[in-house]
Amino acid sequence: MSDVVLKLTDVVKTFPGVRALDGVQLEVEAGEVHCLLGQNGAGKSTLIKVLAGVHHADGGEISWLGEPFAPATPQAAMRAGIATIYQELDLVDDLSVAENAFLGHEHARFGFTRRRSTAGRTKEILARLGHAEIPATQLVRKLPAAGKQIVSMARALSHDAKLIVMDEPSAVLAHDEVANLFRIIRELTAEGIAVIYISHRLAEIREIGDRVTVLKDGRTTAANLPARTTPTRELVGKMTGRSIEYVFPPRPATGERNEPLLVVSGLTRHGEFADANLTVAPGEIVGIAGLVGSGRSELLETIFGARRPDAGTVVLDGRRVSGVGKAVKSGMGMAPEERKSQALLLDEPVYKNMTLASFAGFAHGGFTDARDERAAALKTADQLELRPRDVDRAARTLSGGNQQKVVVGRWLLGDTRLLLLDEPTRGVDVGARAELYQVIRGLAENGVGVLLVSSEVPEVLGLADRVLVMREGRLIHEAPAGELDEDTVLDLVMAGSLLEGEPA
Repeated sequence: MSDVVLKLTDVVKTFPGVRALDGVQLEVEAGEVHCLLGQNGAGKSTLIKVLAGVHHADGGEISWLGEPFAPATPQAAMRAGIATIYQELDLVDDLSVAENAFLGHEHARFGFTRRRSTAGRTKEILARLGHAEIPATQLVRKLPAAGKQIVSMARALSHDAKLIVMDEPSAVLAHDEVANLFRIIRELTAEGIAVIYISHRLAEIREIGDRVTVLKDGRTTAANLPARTTPTRELVGKMTGRSIEYVFPPRPATGERNEPLLVVSGLTRHGEFADANLTVAPGEIVGIAGLVGSGRSELLETIFGARRPDAGTVVLDGRRVSGVGKAVKSGMGMAPEERKSQALLLDEPVYKNMTLASFAGFAHGGFTDARDERAAALKTADQLELRPRDVDRAARTLSGGNQQKVVVGRWLLGDTRLLLLDEPTRGVDVGARAELYQVIRGLAENGVGVLLVSSEVPEVLGLADRVLVMREGRLIHEAPAGELDEDTVLDLVMAGSLLEGEPA
């Protein structure tokens, strides 16, 4: 009889405006590598945060070691034996390896940390992981990416973890480092430790996985599939399709493309993306499809001037631009992925947020005219069908969709000719999505060039005129949106999903 250590039954998690988990089923056995597969937005991150005690499930049942499980905090989850290694490692750079490994449960006596005891225990764990060469007293900031990941594993084992969740653990590793990671995973599972392994790379899942569970739109669409023998097309098929209906405005008939408005040539930022070449014509919507971590957002931010490139050029309407100030003056605007932290002054009124990029146009004799600002913002609010139509209202009181309209409205008020959109509908409900799609298509019909990034492949295919596919920091494919389908794009972004010898 199998030894099931973790079982999820109909688990639900809801956030304002979105049901992130909608009845998830998952079963993990001791000593197995259980792979969790799904597109960006499928619910994987929310699920592992529920297991880690970061979020709390709103419904369903979780059983851990045969008992009901609902950790109130991440510390409670760790004490219970579930450790999570996030893609963005949560280490403290200015603490030592040993201090990170035992962070939160230091060896202490009479209120004082026993550094020698902690260092000795850390050395034992590092040796168990096959990395006795890492000094326990070394500052974490001095370690390479692979070394930092080993420290995260040491932290998990310092809690005597019986289940380790690994979120995209190979994303920052070289090929030989991945092989070493797999060796460690096999040794851990041989000791009976279970591993939930999250990756977009199907070739890795074939090599290290035992079983696969697939999520789509917060639901389990396939459970306990054999990792090595399930055909790739079956796995990809379980990941595609949407329960949400996308309502896109009609795409105009393809005509002769205008001269480019934006020309990006050889743009490179070491470690993020390399040799990016693309164009956007006036009135054209160009979409970039790719996984989180592929360099999509970094590319957009570099085009906008928020990041300095190591090589290459950005030319807008025949003039080279660099830096945010010059980009905005040249007619470029951007709606970033994290609108609340990067784009909005949440406690300021809507009209102040909308006029932020065209502030100088409302200044007279060194003073701004709030009446003019309000009038312009009201006109834009009508154009965008902002609800409620109250430009004196604080931006934080609006729904996600209406907050995004405020960010887009900021650039409508200026003389924006090129708009960069990073995840334009993240956290936006279905009705507001359709309205935003209409706004974006309307901008293009008025001659604005649009370059957008989205984790949702149907959104890219339905909204864009032309699609670029990005994988591991490089633009690898370009085609008219009408010539692509979701399966084809997923096959391109998931490196090596149809490698020779794999089940097809």
